[in-house]
Amino acid sequence: MRKIFRHEYNDIISVENLLLAWQEFIRGKKNRKDVQEFQLYLMKNIFELHFDLKNKTYQHSKYQKFNISDPKPREINKASVRDRLLHHAIYQKLYPFFDKKFIGDSYSCRNGKGTHKAINQFEKFYRKVSKNHTKTCWVLKCDIKKFFASINHQILKDVLIKYISDKDILNLLSVIIDSFETNKHLIVGKNSKTGLPLGNLTSQLLVNIYMNEFDHFVKGNLKIKYYVRYADDFVFLSTDKKFLEKLIPKIGYFLETNLKLTLHPNKVSIKNYSSGVDFLGWVHFDDHKILRTNTKNRMFKKLQFQLEKFGEINEDSRQSYLGLLSHGNTYKIQQEIRGK
Repeated sequence: MRKIFRHEYNDIISVENLLLAWQEFIRGKKNRKDVQEFQLYLMKNIFELHFDLKNKTYQHSKYQKFNISDPKPREINKASVRDRLLHHAIYQKLYPFFDKKFIGDSYSCRNGKGTHKAINQFEKFYRKVSKNHTKTCWVLKCDIKKFFASINHQILKDVLIKYISDKDILNLLSVIIDSFETNKHLIVGKNSKTGLPLGNLTSQLLVNIYMNEFDHFVKGNLKIKYYVRYADDFVFLSTDKKFLEKLIPKIGYFLETNLKLTLHPNKVSIKNYSSGVDFLGWVHFDDHKILRTNTKNRMFKKLQFQLEKFGEINEDSRQSYLGLLSHGNTYKIQQEIRGK
């Protein structure tokens, strides 16, 4: 029997929970103008938000759009401080419940997980599949086309209904979900919204809830043991190349039919691990890994920008990059960074 989320709507919108959410939200943001303006009348703003939520008159405000390159161009949609505070209040109640529903080998935006843990598991699976380098290991690598922009609102809401019985919580989540859309298209005779905004804390959780359907299909239906997913990047490992080839239409069909997602046609590949597999910023080989070229170039570009603008490199940035590089075979690159 499926476990249901036990918290009630009032647990999320209570002044106490909003204040706890505020403490989490302001970490690293205290010097930002919009945060300072909200904090100037903090209790007034929190009580107003609480009463709007209590009276069911809350409306999500419009997003502020801006573009970043990290490394490819992305549109970030920034919500108001008031809305982001609510996102944190929702997140801190929903995350502990849903995190227990996720499979162990889902690594994006989860406590105690992250890219390094995903890479470690990928390498561990390689050693198991290859019987410690004695057998050929093939890797099926996949990517979803326009991932955040393609999340179907109605399907996401239907998934949430499986776990949450409180209609007020579902209505509030619907307001958050429908506060943003990328485009509209017809699905089963209905006009359905798609897209979640990059930048929302709730988006990070919601896409994991969405993709959890796929994860359980992979583990439960396909019975795949050696599978690692980080957001929309995921890999399957096997000694049988033909087995992996037969997997592609199965996972493509599930994604299209159940989640209205499409595998990126240019980012699906099957490679011998020994020949180098590009996964999460690193190119992995039998006994070592090297930094992806565009990752290295982006890193040096950012350091050079600091050097030209400020006359020196921020030491925190330098140490952060050195920490990243310590996870691979990057001695020469580390020496270059230390010498800058």
